Amino acid sequence: MNLLIFQVLFLSILQGVTELFPISSLGHTVIVPALLGGGDLVRNDNFLPLITALHLGTAVALVLYFWRDWVHVVRTLFVSVRDRKVERNSEEWICWLVLIGCVPAGLIGLVLEKPLKVLFATPLVAASFLIVNGFILFFGEVLRRRSEGAKAQLSVKAREAHARPLASLSWKEAILVGLAQSLALVPGISRSGTTIVGGLSVRLSHADAARFSFLLGTPIILAAALLEIPKLFHHSDFPLLLIFTGMVVSGITAYLSTKFLMKYFESGRLNPFAYYCWGFGAIALVLILLNVHLNIQF
Repeated sequence: MNLLIFQVLFLSILQGVTELFPISSLGHTVIVPALLGGGDLVRNDNFLPLITALHLGTAVALVLYFWRDWVHVVRTLFVSVRDRKVERNSEEWICWLVLIGCVPAGLIGLVLEKPLKVLFATPLVAASFLIVNGFILFFGEVLRRRSEGAKAQLSVKAREAHARPLASLSWKEAILVGLAQSLALVPGISRSGTTIVGGLSVRLSHADAARFSFLLGTPIILAAALLEIPKLFHHSDFPLLLIFTGMVVSGITAYLSTKFLMKYFESGRLNPFAYYCWGFGAIALVLILLNVHLNIQF
């Protein structure tokens, strides 16, 4: 696969933004190259390992941004195992919630690995599910507002203050959010979007739902990297230095995106992202069905 520097940089920035924003990174990395005439790139056997490598850059950015959380997770995990004691509503419990929440996506990803890889190279499927993703985000907000009930007349910040803390979740609720994350194995469905909606459905605040989403995503992305990235080294002509550059760019972009979103979700909502998914997904679907390529060389 011959890659130009601008192609890798473009995919890196696209990955870094769309992985954290609830608009599906896999969907965009399948749809956008196809619209720009890069269909051969998407169908190449090395495309998935390449995208996974860029995901690794995103995972590193998440670890760096939430490094205090991860240090605490590792430390408290060892302490709870040593003492054989875990108390709910504690910081130790949060680390177990992260581990429990990763199980559904990990198991489903292993079982459905082959059929899911076929979907990765299908822009039509990705565009269709991007529209579905918009509905998931929109109805997530609808359910959230209904659950607020009497709090509906409060300000946004006041409603956030009444939300339950992350440490109060049960292991069953962590699995529920983890199942929501597994929907993102289909390109076009956003991992961060579905997990944030899953968090909102169990009455977390937008900020805590986003934090839990980003913490859940890190082990899944790292695990996928361990499975896919070694395939890149089987090709002596593969531009590894170029891929490493892409990982760095993807990581920087993801770090900035995370910083923005954690601030945004202090008071922001998912609706704008739902509107974007509907609009872009519909336009992409029409162009793909008409087999129209934009006049931009990719």
